[in-house]
Amino acid sequence: MNRVVLLDTGIIGLITNPKRAPESLACNCWLQILIKAGIRVILPEIADYEVRRELLRANKIKGIKGIKRLDELARVTLPLTHPTNNCASVLMTKY
Repeated sequence: MNRVVLLDTGIIGLITNPKRAPESLACNCWLQILIKAGIRVILPEIADYEVRRELLRANKIKGIKGIKRLDELARVTLPLTHPTNNCASVLMTKY
């Protein structure tokens, strides 16, 4: 069975955090474990947009490092479509 992990904005924010706090480092380690285990990691486009907007809004030099990390993470994205949004809204009501 193929396993897939969809990242949400909280996790993406920690992974792209330029301050590299312990929680951020732990998320990056977790992400590398998933990738090495062959688990498909997907970044929803809406989450990319939200995190990218916040990094740009902060307008800090460190934010550029965060943008670069986000670009690296966004290699596999889930397109924002009406059916995707409908499915996501149903899934989010269950958790």
